[in-house]
Amino acid sequence: MHGFSYKQGLLHCEEVDLNELAATYGTPLYVYSSATITGHFRRLDEALSGVPHAIAYAVKANSNLSVLRLLAAQGAGFDIVSGGELFRVLKAGGDPAHCTFAGVGKTRAEITYALEQGIYSFNVESEGELRYLNQVAGELGLIAPAAVRVNPNIDAKTHKYISTGKSENKFGVDFEAIVDLYERASKELPHIQLRGLQMHIGSQLTSIAPFIEAVEKVTPLVRLLKERHGIEFWSIGGGIGIVYEDSLASGTPEWWQQREAAAVPLTIESYGKALVPRLKDLGLKILLEPGRYIVGNAGVLLTRCLYEKKGSAKTFKIVDAGMNDLIRPALYEGHHEIVPLVEPPSDARVLVDVVGPICESGDFFCQDRSLPDFQPGECVALMSAGAYGFAMASNYNSRPLPAEVLVEGGSARIVRQRQDLAALIEGEL
Repeated sequence: MHGFSYKQGLLHCEEVDLNELAATYGTPLYVYSSATITGHFRRLDEALSGVPHAIAYAVKANSNLSVLRLLAAQGAGFDIVSGGELFRVLKAGGDPAHCTFAGVGKTRAEITYALEQGIYSFNVESEGELRYLNQVAGELGLIAPAAVRVNPNIDAKTHKYISTGKSENKFGVDFEAIVDLYERASKELPHIQLRGLQMHIGSQLTSIAPFIEAVEKVTPLVRLLKERHGIEFWSIGGGIGIVYEDSLASGTPEWWQQREAAAVPLTIESYGKALVPRLKDLGLKILLEPGRYIVGNAGVLLTRCLYEKKGSAKTFKIVDAGMNDLIRPALYEGHHEIVPLVEPPSDARVLVDVVGPICESGDFFCQDRSLPDFQPGECVALMSAGAYGFAMASNYNSRPLPAEVLVEGGSARIVRQRQDLAALIEGEL
């Protein structure tokens, strides 16, 4: 379910007309639905109600301070992958004691900062990192809470750039090496507290099967580590997929859940129904680290059509957003529905490429797609852009970053000002 629908022929976010936002704040413009964000968090929380659990939102998906503050108010913890993300969480009112720190390349400065702030656990990706964490903690006179990330060698059947649970991926420690590593760490690393075990097999998973396979494979290992080392939690990661194609819902929860079930076999209800019985008897707290599921369908990128160019081979709709604003289509062929802000007649469609102003042939949002025939001057929405949209935006081609707006019911407020030209060179000498 999400908060975007046509009302009286105009596309709205909750009760706010998106055309009005485009006129007020300009384009490109990211717009987020607060009700969708909180609704998805609560839905996931409810699906796991049969087992002790905590939800640590993956900050990398969307790190806007107002989004983080909204989730902190719901009781979310946070999964961070840098010192900068921890800084953001703290500024947004998040509790460091509910933060887990992942990532394969933590620096000394980041480790020190996280230790000083008192995070819940470091999700350690290698033996070398675990030993370095012990060294830094010892020099500070502290104990570092840690969970090693196990790589279960499970093929999640997702895009190769977002697959993380196979042995050839850079993440985690081989499944077969975990027991020996915990044994050595408990004897040789006095400044490490082995608090848990972590895994994550990939992103945008649309089937429950890889989750079940991973949980069933790792469960005996978890039981053994609990018995020998007294671990208190098992983080089963994130990766729950969302609907990208045909993602403009009618606005009713019943319609959206039916559409979701048809498009993505993995729903949050089926996820909970399958995993809770497999987890509830472990006597451990289960951590989840969702990002895309929480915010993906909660955001859109508004962009205005600048020109139409008809060539001998193709028709191009040239818009004012570019791959620097939303890189998913160029980076890994990510699909985003493109819909006009004024509801179009059903029969007025053309085969087009929608492209941006960046000087790259890869700067496109779709190719050879049948779309409503929107015209120069009109705005369209790139749907399902709340995750890995602004978070991956850049100043490539010296383009200022877009503004961001958060909608709550009938009100909208700017949560990031549009970057101006002076900011482009701030810090340069």
